[in-house]
Amino acid sequence: MAKPRADNPVAGPTGRGDVWVVESPTGAADDDATSTSIAGRLGPRMVAGVVLAVAVVSALALFADARELGAALRDFPWWLAGPVLALTLFNYALRFIKWHIYLRQVGVRSLPTGTSALIFLAGFSMSLTPGKVGELIKGVYLRRLTGTPISRAGAVIAAERITDGLAMLALAGIGLTQFAYGRTLLAVAAVAAVAVVVVLQRPRLFGGILARLEGRPLVGRGVRHAAGFLDASNALYRPRLLLGAVAIGVVSWAGECLAFFLILDGLGLPASWHLLLVATFVLSASSIFGALSMLPGGLGVAEASVTGMLLVLLADEAISRGTAVAATLLVRFATLWFAVILGALALVALQRLVAAGEQRQLVPSTGNNREKVGEAT
Repeated sequence: MAKPRADNPVAGPTGRGDVWVVESPTGAADDDATSTSIAGRLGPRMVAGVVLAVAVVSALALFADARELGAALRDFPWWLAGPVLALTLFNYALRFIKWHIYLRQVGVRSLPTGTSALIFLAGFSMSLTPGKVGELIKGVYLRRLTGTPISRAGAVIAAERITDGLAMLALAGIGLTQFAYGRTLLAVAAVAAVAVVVVLQRPRLFGGILARLEGRPLVGRGVRHAAGFLDASNALYRPRLLLGAVAIGVVSWAGECLAFFLILDGLGLPASWHLLLVATFVLSASSIFGALSMLPGGLGVAEASVTGMLLVLLADEAISRGTAVAATLLVRFATLWFAVILGALALVALQRLVAAGEQRQLVPSTGNNREKVGEAT
């Protein structure tokens, strides 16, 4: 088997499906410190997210008439949960393809597809952290399993978020042809997203600044991470790849918009092209508002946006508060809580995989594997 590249070591299968845990040849101490720092901060942020979630659900229940809300949920055709969750999984599958493509762009080429999928899904377990910063857990596991520097992994995660945001803005833009709700905020978000992409496509803009700061006390480690981030970003925002990633995002998130349409239809609202347009606009716009809030999982902002926009945009259908809140709770379970549950299961499986790989390196009889790991480092 060919040795991993020295400049970006990537562990791969031995032919028996083994996963190796390797060390990065450069900046290992910095990356280890960063990994430890990230992992240490995630627990309290997750707790804060859960507390906020309980508060949001309680507030929604108070806002709606309890009997109306109960009746709407009781009369909902629960067999629709299958198609709704299937469309959510469709979204995840397409986004995983984008994730895997991005990994190859930054040099992670030998990571088994199954392990890559576990890392991708594990990030969902951290959806309740502010601004989804917990998704950096994916970078931690990439570091442990492949030696990929945290900065390069962070660039991939940022590219995922930015292209997802652009896709959601495109979907919201369809609704803006009919609805004026949130136009200013969506326009500001679009300008900001495009500006970030333009900057990241031109890493030389920061090259001189980073060169002058490198080696200075206190900021030296941050400069090295920033340089690695910009270097990886240079490969991720090339026009053809960027357009393809946004196109994947539009199709994948359209699946969740269709899932929301099925929920609204199941709650008794008449199926129509107008209802599909409302579902697409409400879900995409509320997701953007939630992301901009930087609150854990967008909690509070996303729920209020979904409920409020449904009451405003479906006023002609005389939608009740109970029905609007029921739709909000159902779509948030399908898009947020389902992801958290799936991510938690993936995280457990990933931890076992890593532990098994580390154990194999510690067993004396596996000197062969230790020698290969030594070559990789």
